[in-house]
Amino acid sequence: MSTSAAVPASPDTPQAAAFRRTISNPLKLRLFMLRSLPMAYLAGLRIREITPEQATVTVPFKYLTKNPFRSIYFACLSMAAEMASGVLSMMHTQGGRVSMLVVGLEAEFTKKAVGLIAFTSSDGPRIAQAIAESRATGEGRTVVCTSTGTDQAGDTVAVFRITWSYRAKK
Repeated sequence: MSTSAAVPASPDTPQAAAFRRTISNPLKLRLFMLRSLPMAYLAGLRIREITPEQATVTVPFKYLTKNPFRSIYFACLSMAAEMASGVLSMMHTQGGRVSMLVVGLEAEFTKKAVGLIAFTSSDGPRIAQAIAESRATGEGRTVVCTSTGTDQAGDTVAVFRITWSYRAKK
């Protein structure tokens, strides 16, 4: 596992900036999700913000995301949480072949999820460091990313810890 006392800021490569521009375009994001992540498209996931350091993804409470308890189904919450760290991972893998895979998931639910829920992951620097180490050594690296979901009042509804594995391809 990649650990470090002080993680340097994420590098903002031209490839990462181009990825952010593409993924920030609502039409291009919808087309990408329709082609590659159809359930995320149907659930209404949106990228609110993406920088080299963090990403925020929203999931709405609506007919397709609800459960019988009048809140957002946990699978839809986990999809948004995973996407917050996933787009950071995709951004930092630009410019070279790196495989990425979710290898672990842990979740804590603290409040009923209703309305628009925003999941934020601030693990961009740690992801970038793990990918750089994998590229340098050719060995796999893992990072436990935290995605925190908050409601419109700012209250935490869920915290997900998603373990990503990265391995540079030769």
